[in-house]
Amino acid sequence: MKILLQNKFLAQVKHVVLVLSGKGGVGKSTITTELALALVHAGKKVGILDVDLCGPSIPRMLSVGKPEVHQCDAGWVPVYADPQQKLAIMSIGFLLEDSDEAVIWRGPKKTALIGQFVSDVAWGELDILLVDTPPGTSDEHLAVLENLRKHRVDGAVLVTTPQAVSTGDVRREITFCKKTAVKILGIVENMSGFVCPHCSECSNVFSKGGGEELAKLTGSVFLGSVPLDPLLTATLEEGRDFLQAFPESSTYTAISQIVNTVLSSLDA
Repeated sequence: MKILLQNKFLAQVKHVVLVLSGKGGVGKSTITTELALALVHAGKKVGILDVDLCGPSIPRMLSVGKPEVHQCDAGWVPVYADPQQKLAIMSIGFLLEDSDEAVIWRGPKKTALIGQFVSDVAWGELDILLVDTPPGTSDEHLAVLENLRKHRVDGAVLVTTPQAVSTGDVRREITFCKKTAVKILGIVENMSGFVCPHCSECSNVFSKGGGEELAKLTGSVFLGSVPLDPLLTATLEEGRDFLQAFPESSTYTAISQIVNTVLSSLDA
């Protein structure tokens, strides 16, 4: 059995998983959202810490709007996406007065806010805390790691698209993980083919296999491929639960297999 985190706000959090990508626009927040929902369906209590300061899209994807963030004696109270309070969220998006407002902050201010997010949110009991990070290997990533390193990070899930321009950037993210001693739980190839909304046939619009090849070259675990699925896109735009709405889809199967592999790695 693994030792629980020692911070008073993270003391009841069993596992912390970073979701990383060296490239913007690869669907990292989409994967974070679907991983969280799949974990909830698997009976887990999950939190999402959205530290993508310049593009906080988790609140919209989970249809929680812009609620007022409250503070209690224990710290900031996370926002729950469901009545059963199985999915807790804290996002910079909750703190912006205007959703169209650009976050034009220098490094120290970003670092200070991330420090607060990591140390001052009263998560309570969680099986897994997913940390949705910005693309790249910037100050934000170092701030997350420096604050969590006092406790523990179980590992990172890396998201890429099949194209070489994306896998090249994710290769640098792998180097970042190795230099900072973050375990790589595996690589997800997102936007791997396009699922026709009429016949459900999957066509390789961009390409296919780049993420799997990258995993082989770097000795990483390949977690699986998630296709471009119009049904997934529509449910995210509407803030609905894709996995609940379309349990017979191939995309559902792909996401479920990825979650099962991650859970097996965490429990090992």
